[in-house]
Amino acid sequence: MNNMDLTCGHFVNPFTDIGFKIIFGQPASKELLITLLNELLAGEHRIENLIFLDKENHSDSMADAGIIYDLYCLTDTGEYIIVEMQNRFHSSFLDRTLFYMCRAIGRQVENLREKRRKERELQTGKPETEEDFLLSEPMQENYGSRYKLSTVYGIFLMNFREPGLEEKFRTDTVIADRESGKVVNPHFRQIFLQFPYFTKELKDCETLYDKLIYTLKNMQHWNRMPDALKEQVFSRLEELAAVANLSLEDRIAYDKALDRYRVSRIVEEDAREAGWKKGLAEGRAEGRAEGLAEGLAEGQAKEKVAIARNLKSLGLSTAQIAQATGLTEEEVESTVNS
Repeated sequence: MNNMDLTCGHFVNPFTDIGFKIIFGQPASKELLITLLNELLAGEHRIENLIFLDKENHSDSMADAGIIYDLYCLTDTGEYIIVEMQNRFHSSFLDRTLFYMCRAIGRQVENLREKRRKERELQTGKPETEEDFLLSEPMQENYGSRYKLSTVYGIFLMNFREPGLEEKFRTDTVIADRESGKVVNPHFRQIFLQFPYFTKELKDCETLYDKLIYTLKNMQHWNRMPDALKEQVFSRLEELAAVANLSLEDRIAYDKALDRYRVSRIVEEDAREAGWKKGLAEGRAEGRAEGLAEGLAEGQAKEKVAIARNLKSLGLSTAQIAQATGLTEEEVESTVNS
């Protein structure tokens, strides 16, 4: 483990739950989140405004799995965005992201009235009362229109390597035809960002997108923003993410989260080292066993050759020697004549 993983810099660690939410999940950081999302979706979609939704998506029964998203947003043009920061690998991570997406999509149909209320609130800038909403609610629509969906984006920031994904920083998934690659349904989008594969240095980061990713990966080790990060967004990030600017409540929560983060990193490193030592010991033991077996087999073969030559000198036939030694007649002929 790099010693820097355990140091406490001037800025919060975005790979902790509370650190990520301090940077992106509060009303004061909405513009910063919009900037990050627009860089991620550049050329595909542009967000002008969004609101934070209730992050908890309740389960339908006691046996069902509930969901608490890190960030759950609705844009001014009706798209839903799930943003998740995952610090450590766990099994079935990709299945969990799919479940999160499907739950958000399913809730659109189930909560159609609430969806429309939130969309109008975004467009008008003020919440509607129940009476206002009922007066403006259109007549019952046809059957098919009930299932008209808004796009759901799932953006998953991962501080680990996921075996189910390719070995690269960014993976974009869509619902597409397997043969042609043509998108079949545009309303399901996932973006996976594996931070261990982002290896650019700051001098190599030419776009705002690269600079933002570089900053998120490294900022917990800094005492100030580098001079190369001159864009306004980094001034805002510097203000929001400074540990010294946290409220007492947030500071207590952050210190606890940071301690959990450090412990998890130590446990992960200890497990990796223990696995390496075990593998090394098993490899050595296996090598010794293989060497012993090979040596024994070679010794037995040489012994058979010596016996075959002695029997030949005594005048035994090739067939008799083969029967006595277990060699084939061809092996006897080649052995005693070599």
